[in-house]
Amino acid sequence: MKMSSLFSQTLREAPTDAEMPSHKLLVRAGFIRQLAAGIYTAMPLAKRSLTKIENIMRDEINAIGGQEMSMPVVHPAEVWQETERWYQIGTEMGRFKDKNQRDMVLAMTHEEVVADLTRKEIHSYRQLPVLIYHIQTKWRDDPRPRAGLIRVREFTMKDSYSLDADWEGLDKQYRAHYQAYFNIFHRCGVPAIAVKSDVGMMGGKLAHEYMYLTPYGEDTLLLCDACGYSANRQIATFKKATLPEEAPLLVEKVLTPNCKTIAQLAEFLGISESKTAKAVFMIADIPEGELSVQKFVFAIVRGDMDLNETKLINALKASELRPATEEEIVAIGAVPGYASPIGLPQKNDYMPVITVVDDLLPISNNLVAGANDAGYHMLNTNLGRDYRADIITDLAAAREGDGCPECGSAFREVRGVEVGNIFKLGTRYSDSMGCMFQGKDGKEKPVVMGSYGIGSGRLLASAAEEHNDEYGLIWPITVAPYQVHLVLLAGKNDDSVVIAANQLYTDLQAVGVEVLFDDRDDSPGVKFNDADLIGLPLRVTVGARGLKDGLVEFKRRSEKDKRMVPLDAAVKEVQTEIAALFADIKATIVEVPYEE
Repeated sequence: MKMSSLFSQTLREAPTDAEMPSHKLLVRAGFIRQLAAGIYTAMPLAKRSLTKIENIMRDEINAIGGQEMSMPVVHPAEVWQETERWYQIGTEMGRFKDKNQRDMVLAMTHEEVVADLTRKEIHSYRQLPVLIYHIQTKWRDDPRPRAGLIRVREFTMKDSYSLDADWEGLDKQYRAHYQAYFNIFHRCGVPAIAVKSDVGMMGGKLAHEYMYLTPYGEDTLLLCDACGYSANRQIATFKKATLPEEAPLLVEKVLTPNCKTIAQLAEFLGISESKTAKAVFMIADIPEGELSVQKFVFAIVRGDMDLNETKLINALKASELRPATEEEIVAIGAVPGYASPIGLPQKNDYMPVITVVDDLLPISNNLVAGANDAGYHMLNTNLGRDYRADIITDLAAAREGDGCPECGSAFREVRGVEVGNIFKLGTRYSDSMGCMFQGKDGKEKPVVMGSYGIGSGRLLASAAEEHNDEYGLIWPITVAPYQVHLVLLAGKNDDSVVIAANQLYTDLQAVGVEVLFDDRDDSPGVKFNDADLIGLPLRVTVGARGLKDGLVEFKRRSEKDKRMVPLDAAVKEVQTEIAALFADIKATIVEVPYEE
């Protein structure tokens, strides 16, 4: 491709709203352009890289028995209603009506479609196991798209689905994906780790997320360097420090002026924050059959801990969760800043109230809690005597320094971007949609399913995030849009240089080398800056000075050093360099121990 014809241009400045280096560089280098919030066009350079990433996915999933197909982007609501996700998923789901007023869904994922196919196609154990996949557009109406391709609303995903006769078969396919995913990430030049994660809207028994570690990541991970435990903060458990046993004391109302936070309260009373009960007020949308009921939620954790909203969502089986407003707190009879379940009216005319407490509260006696009276708190409150809980469960968020649940060692906290996930769905979809087959014993059994996804755009952004410097992108050879950036430096009377560069361009293409040829009538500074910004692995420069001696300049984008190579050896030298770069990537593909 000649840059004079390329449908793209580089930019000197990044968008003002760009935060992550990958977002800034992909825009500046002409890879992506924004159409709307969380909706991007992949320009020709990005499209070539995305195609390479998707072909790497195909290689690895085909290698473990995958069969590629293509499933629709638009689904009838009925299949989502059968699994009840139509009612369980909130506003992220793209819903619309067709011209016949039939409810339709824009694909978020394809478990329902696969289940529908399975009940029509799979009838006997002899047809199992099966692994199918596709690479398809998805839509999730994220309220806070950010960071370029990292968090978008429309995206392309490779999602595969395993179908098995039993759990042992699912275990085998799950483990095969576990390694195949590491192979994909390593081939794309993205170092990743696998951590346990929340099953979320997918449901099922077990899930792992693959995380690319970066300070810009929006996920918080807890890692134990002593035993290898790793989990997303959303589900991480930890050894909670308990308080010394105490006999329940009499409750006492005390004046606590201007103490609306736990820190202010503890300082005023001269106590540890662990001797307080922290109430967090939320509004939850909770599916009940085909309806969604809004409930006011009192979530209570010990004062020295933070609420984990994902754990709360899972405990409530809520489709949506948001903080309550002061007006809503008042409406249920509580007092903002001094609220607790103690002394609340048994009923209110506003909405149902549900109290969820952390499992540490039953063994934490005599805590200070709000009195539901402005400027006052209650000393010595105890769960069971002074207030009751509708749900008791683990609600606390793990933090750096907390004890690992496996060995007790202190957690290390890091940030990461999710680049893939795998789920043991089990029979969650088979049971709800009637995906049954006849087993060897002649009995009807549900198909056991797994689901596995990677977003190609997010993976491209992660590669860009990992491989860059102050001048621009530095693409791994496996995902670079082109392998060589051929730069022509010629003045008005340098016909021989132009002829030599064009001939080298032709010769490289003839042996299968992918070349981006900068044939533009621009200054050397502009051309070299653009070459660094776009970040192709190799740069070959044909200029009058070197050509006088029959030489061209070679430079790896990842290195500072340049060297001169005879023009007649340039093609062979490019092939040697490309082979070496591929070998470097291949060396990173190793067997990774499976950690359940």
